[in-house]
Amino acid sequence: MAVVEAPRNEPILAYPPGSPERAALAAALAQQAGEAVQVPVVVGGKRIAGGVARALTSPHEHRRVLAEVHQASADDVAAAIRAAADAQREWAQWSFEDRAAVFLKAADLLSGPWRARLNAATMLGQSKTVQQAEIDSACELIDFLRWNVAFARSLQTMQPVSPDGVRNALDYRPLEGFVYAVTPFNFTVIGGNLACAPALMGNTVLWKPAATAALSNYYVLELLEAAGLPPGVINFLPGEASTVSSVALASEAFAGLHFTGSTAVFDSLWRAASERLATYRSYPRLVGETGGKDFVLAHPSADVPSLVIALLRGAFEYQGQKCSAASRAYIPASLWPAVKEQLLDQLATVSMGDVADFSTFMGAVIDRNAFDRIAGHIGRALDAGDAHVIAGGGCDDRTGYFIEPTVIQVDDPACVTMREEIFGPVLSVYVYRDEAWDDVLKLVDTTSPYALTGAVFAQDRAAIVDADRALRFAAGNFYVNDKPTGAVVGQQPFGGARRSGTNDKAGSALNLMRWVSPRTIKETYVPPTDYRYAHMA
Repeated sequence: MAVVEAPRNEPILAYPPGSPERAALAAALAQQAGEAVQVPVVVGGKRIAGGVARALTSPHEHRRVLAEVHQASADDVAAAIRAAADAQREWAQWSFEDRAAVFLKAADLLSGPWRARLNAATMLGQSKTVQQAEIDSACELIDFLRWNVAFARSLQTMQPVSPDGVRNALDYRPLEGFVYAVTPFNFTVIGGNLACAPALMGNTVLWKPAATAALSNYYVLELLEAAGLPPGVINFLPGEASTVSSVALASEAFAGLHFTGSTAVFDSLWRAASERLATYRSYPRLVGETGGKDFVLAHPSADVPSLVIALLRGAFEYQGQKCSAASRAYIPASLWPAVKEQLLDQLATVSMGDVADFSTFMGAVIDRNAFDRIAGHIGRALDAGDAHVIAGGGCDDRTGYFIEPTVIQVDDPACVTMREEIFGPVLSVYVYRDEAWDDVLKLVDTTSPYALTGAVFAQDRAAIVDADRALRFAAGNFYVNDKPTGAVVGQQPFGGARRSGTNDKAGSALNLMRWVSPRTIKETYVPPTDYRYAHMA
């Protein structure tokens, strides 16, 4: 089997004062902040506008309109299904290397002249700091584009044995129909990857972006077009989820769902597909990454300074709006006084505000609905008798949707903020007796229905072994002495099980395998000419 050379992960730019990348990004921010872009529906390469449009505003300055996002109608979705079918007839016949060339060129364009544009759109539209945008809409998207090609090349080398007189082969065909990509607001890269991964394997795609990420996602589509993506391979359908999904899932050509979002929405799409199962041309592939209630578990031997930084970064980077964000922590009583003191001291220095100010650590949560939901959780904790807000808790929506980084100490390890996903800058902490380590391991495993990410901090190797064994099914991405966020393509394939999704591991060949329907080919060079076998003589 041939060995495929691994790509190099894209270096993360630091944007120090005086650097060219800082100047380019500042210019892109200023330009995009002063314009309102028309974001159209794109079907078969054609821009469709003029229907219903919705304003896209900046979360940290919600009076600033960044774009008018045109909404796909049911007719637009039906047209996209036809465009996808037309495009696939040619796209699926392209050689793998010709398809790969499109995505490799897109990666190089994003690494160079498109970097500032994508990062600025992500910062303004999704309220990401320069660091969070750089690792998302630049580095990780570049990595997916390059690494998926390497993973797919490796798949092509997986071929059966051919003995003398026979040629055996596996043909890695695309699915027969279109893939429906439903993508979230919190990572521009997820939008790009959920559409691009199936397309690389020869599929055509209907892409429904999150309304609040429509600007950056549209620029991703324009990037792909600049790299040579043919019309109709990826059709861009911003709009009401109910409208787009109902038409897409009603089509007999629905062949797969590539989803990241809430568990409830994934459940609803799975049920809708199940109800129509007999109408589909083939059994659809359902791939989803959903919710998380991610844990940080500290052993009494944990190093306190590294634990504190992991809690702060893991819980509050990008306002906690990561499915992998640290949301519940278990701290031994012997360490809690030092952990609490250092964590509160560090939080007192955290800056929150306009992400165009490069000194900002936190921006705003994504929209009004998120603000109200998170504020409600904090309000209920403030009123509860068994929970105590020991840091933050402030909510201010006058200029933007700002919520302070909030730490809640709970008396009940099964309380709602330890069980339910909040998807905001809220960390709940349960302090346990040092001698209850074994009981806490069971508690971490059973408290939440999710199993996405988790971390254990310990210097005692035996404790790490205990946690690794006891929490084997509690997290699809398990971290030792590190925060539970920040998976890198090619290094930590990402995904969880239980109620966190199908665990098809984005950032690995495992995900790409879901978007092919292999065909086995056997060719016999000299076929037999007599039906009788030797034993019959």
